[in-house]
Amino acid sequence: MEVNPIPVVTVQTVPYDDQKPGSNGFRKPTAVFESKRNYLQNFIQSVLSSIDLRDRQGCTMVVGSDGRYFSKTATEVVVQMAAANGIGRLVIGQNGLLSTPAVSCIIRKIKATGGIILTASHNPGGPGGDFGVKFNVANGGPAPDAVTDKIYQISKTIEEYAICPDLRIDLSRVGRQEFDLENKFKPFRVEIVDSVEVYLNLLRTIFDFNSIKSLLSGPSQLKIRIDAMNGVMGPYVRRILCDELGAPANSAVNCVPLEDFGGQYPDPNLTYASGLLEAMKGGEHGFGAAFDADGDRYMILGQNGFFVNPSDSLAIIAANLSCVPYFRQMGVRGFGRSMPTSTAIDKVAKAMKVPVYETPTGWKYFANLMDSGRCSLCGEESFGTGSDHLREKDGLWAVLVWLSILAARKQSVEELVHDHWTKFGRHYYCRFDYDGLEPRTAFFIMKELESTITEKTFTTQQFAVGSHMYSVEKTDSFEYVDPVDGTVTKKQGLRISFADGSRIIFKLSTSGYVGTTLRIYAESYEKDPSKHNKEPQVNLFPYLYKGIYIHMV
Repeated sequence: MEVNPIPVVTVQTVPYDDQKPGSNGFRKPTAVFESKRNYLQNFIQSVLSSIDLRDRQGCTMVVGSDGRYFSKTATEVVVQMAAANGIGRLVIGQNGLLSTPAVSCIIRKIKATGGIILTASHNPGGPGGDFGVKFNVANGGPAPDAVTDKIYQISKTIEEYAICPDLRIDLSRVGRQEFDLENKFKPFRVEIVDSVEVYLNLLRTIFDFNSIKSLLSGPSQLKIRIDAMNGVMGPYVRRILCDELGAPANSAVNCVPLEDFGGQYPDPNLTYASGLLEAMKGGEHGFGAAFDADGDRYMILGQNGFFVNPSDSLAIIAANLSCVPYFRQMGVRGFGRSMPTSTAIDKVAKAMKVPVYETPTGWKYFANLMDSGRCSLCGEESFGTGSDHLREKDGLWAVLVWLSILAARKQSVEELVHDHWTKFGRHYYCRFDYDGLEPRTAFFIMKELESTITEKTFTTQQFAVGSHMYSVEKTDSFEYVDPVDGTVTKKQGLRISFADGSRIIFKLSTSGYVGTTLRIYAESYEKDPSKHNKEPQVNLFPYLYKGIYIHMV
């Protein structure tokens, strides 16, 4: 029986003016995607149209999601629109699931043109939560500014989109599915792949799995507790840490991906991973970790709930890269960190005699550095770390690095951190977020702050905290010049730098929701080991937010 080709339909639409991608994708409340006519279709068409027609026709793309509510519907729309727009082949994770690191891995492995990731990262899920779309380019990394700007410009003028509304795929069945389309010479192909396998194979080439397995299942077994927070990482944790590396099955919790993440925020920090924190405080487990919804962020805890600050984690990983076979073979060329991230890694870089690149917030800024061979390890203060094995931050990779270090050093998490502080000094670090500010108010706060700190007399100011006096050395509005292509990115935050290496940073963040977030970062350096056991809030600058001022003397 002859099957008629699937029709390609052109649908008239009207543009929206609020579809500007942020530093790490495009996110909105799920209700916006569900209630606004053609809202998702407009953005997907804008993404597809941003790819040059010659590159788009017949190309391969990767599609994955973190499994949140609306992902199945959105995946079907992406498939139907990709087919109608001339994409030749889609590679999709089974049941639509792929972690963000896995998408980056597959793009690079099969040399795809790019990938679409349906995730709002660590934001909540469910009908009342958030949804997002992220576009990664051919190097596996987030789309750079030039591409996201192009997407936004297209979205503001879009008049129509192309779709194959009758095309249906089975996301549960691993294998190839082919479809004949109207006016297309070649069939459209969809390949459903195991969500974990390609990524697991890459990790096998990076780490000494036997060493980690001995740590987790040998006679001196390290008891671990890993919380997947009901996001996409559940299958990865089960398959890699339990099945492959021998951790007992009860080491992994919340490993079933849920559309609403069990009603919790899938955000690996002390507030939202409180269940893991309480379990670790019991003292039974020597190592704990949690992942966000799409698997690119992570948190590390030691026995009794000892918390490892993300900036410290980055520096400790940097100082111990020789514990990982990949880096023993490839060497270390340089480090990258976002500007607000503490300068702890700078001390390590100086000791190792390698450069540090300070970038704006957003993983896309690291891609050029890694592609050009300048950078081996990168990280951000917001619980993200990765290396040049991918072009994304990678939570499970970071956990395996930590386990490799513990296996080699034969120390506890807390001992390892204290040894690092003794050698390099401790960078006390805190971030304070003030959410929901009216954008105009936030703008004028920053304008007034910039006017104040850039006055010549400000560099003579001193800040008193107890018996410690912080002398201002330099102030500026951070501007980044990409060392690879010379691209200039301006107004990335206000910095007050002190003579002893301490810093205060003010930065605005807009994520597409109501209001603007003002973030204040405080970093205080302490070399004296006898002063390394204070709480960060006690050791840092006093702050007060009601118009924001810092007590000056």
